[in-house]
Amino acid sequence: MILDTIFAYGHKNVICSHKSTIEVTKDDYLTPKGNCILGIKSNKSCTNLSENLKRYLLLGRELEIIIKIDDLSDNFYGSGSRELTLSNNSDIVFRKSNFICDRTVLINCTKSSSELNRNLIEKIQKSKNKFKIEFIADI
Repeated sequence: MILDTIFAYGHKNVICSHKSTIEVTKDDYLTPKGNCILGIKSNKSCTNLSENLKRYLLLGRELEIIIKIDDLSDNFYGSGSRELTLSNNSDIVFRKSNFICDRTVLINCTKSSSELNRNLIEKIQKSKNKFKIEFIADI
C-alpha cells in the first residue's frame, strides 16, 4: 500500500556519493558539496508528509522506498521510530545509521545515495524532469 508520494526534480550537481544518507530538499539549488542529495524542489518535507505515513513511521515499522524516473527505478528499505520528530520544513533524510534529527524520516536503511542505481542517478542528474519517491507499507 502506498502511504505517500514525493515529487522532486533533478539537477546537474546530483552526484549521490554519500556513504550513509539520501536526502531530498525543497531548496531550488544544489551545490557540489550536497553529495547526499537526490533531488531538489521537492513538493514535501518532513512536516508535509501524509498523516497516515507519519503514524506508520512513529510505530517503528519497516517501509519500502521506490524511486522512479521514466522507465528506471530503484528501491531500498528502512525503519521508522517513535523517536522521530518529522518537524523539518525543508528536507527529508533517509539514513543507514540510527541517528535521528528533525530531518530524519527513516533509519537503518539498506542503501545510501552512493549505493543507488547509477543509471537512475545519471538520468536524474541530466534531467530537470520530475521524479517520484513512493513510501510503500507492507500492511
